[in-house]
Amino acid sequence: MAKYESLLSRFIGYAKVNTRSDPDSTTIPSAQREVDFLKSIAEELNEIGLSDIQTDPNSGYVTALLPANDDGKAAPIGFLAHIDTADFNAENIAPQIVENYDGQSDINLSKDGKWMLKTAEFPALHKYAGQTLITTDGTTLLGADDKAGVAEIITAMDYLVNHPEVKHGDLHVGFGPDEEIGTGADHFDAKGFGADFAYTVDGGPLGELEYETFNAAQATIEIDGKEVHTATAKGVMINALQVGIDFHNLLPEGDRPELTEGRQGFFHLYKMNGTVDHATLTYIIRDHDRQVFEQRKQQMLDIAEKLNADYEADRVHVTLTDQYYNMREVLEKDMTAVDLAKQAMEALNIEPVIYPVRGGTDGSKISFMGLPTPNLFAGGENMHSRFEFVSLATMEQAVDVILKISELNTEA
Repeated sequence: MAKYESLLSRFIGYAKVNTRSDPDSTTIPSAQREVDFLKSIAEELNEIGLSDIQTDPNSGYVTALLPANDDGKAAPIGFLAHIDTADFNAENIAPQIVENYDGQSDINLSKDGKWMLKTAEFPALHKYAGQTLITTDGTTLLGADDKAGVAEIITAMDYLVNHPEVKHGDLHVGFGPDEEIGTGADHFDAKGFGADFAYTVDGGPLGELEYETFNAAQATIEIDGKEVHTATAKGVMINALQVGIDFHNLLPEGDRPELTEGRQGFFHLYKMNGTVDHATLTYIIRDHDRQVFEQRKQQMLDIAEKLNADYEADRVHVTLTDQYYNMREVLEKDMTAVDLAKQAMEALNIEPVIYPVRGGTDGSKISFMGLPTPNLFAGGENMHSRFEFVSLATMEQAVDVILKISELNTEA
């Protein structure tokens, strides 16, 4: 088979299926549609000839093995991707193919002209002159995050099955749910996976190689007010919503995502609701530096303590929940996985783009489970939105990187 023969059709087939995860669910996976899709992935892995195909009842992950054909010389490595999509419309996804894009024109997504990919708004489009792009129809997301990664991994394995002359070590693959709601890797069996190190194929444009992420936590602020009639409120009413505003105003003014970049951390208030009697604020806290991250959490506790002292009562209650940590703490102790990926990209004349991620991946959690797992590009742009698109050429290059990593690993 040709190396990329099934890549485009495979990706489009995956993209059309709604696999949006459900943040309000208590099941694993969070949605039955994810279970159904993972079942189809397991069937496909069997059809292309992988072995030891399993569905973990604790995590929902589907895993499989392409056994080594190099006499056991190479370290076992893994490739991982998530199958769920984010909280944007995922029903009736209709991918559009734009062949030989000129790199200059705006792309009309919808028939009525309402939604367009404009180069003025998305200048990255200029990079894709002469390439085939897959876009949305303007009404849904595309799901390249991370079905591009799923398609790339399976296409690479399919190629290796059909080309036994290409030597490789044990290659473990895994496909999991619920990455977009932050719980997908919580129950992943890193030890049982069988790899010495792994890669999530879940990054963005060509060349991305990520091994530094945020440390992340969620803060829930519950505020008890005192509601009385406004006519007699003076000196008696305690407006929980106003206390919430006061709480927010005591945080550093510039430490918001819309005012920060690079390694600058932030507090992000993304939900606030309530009444005079009771209010709830929900934040995410992010920082690349673990010490500063801990200081940020303490800052919230200190503000609550100050307000409670002002009101001479415990009216402000803070609950902090750590979500993931900066995987650099793990990976910098042994850069084998990162160096191998960097070497693979350079061998393919792809410039590695290495920078601190202002977010996290499943690898953030999995690395702390004992399986070092940096992140490779999968190709998506403008993810989680109607403006999402991916380049077929970039997806093909992602397949090449997976294969080159496997090849170089046999020479290490």
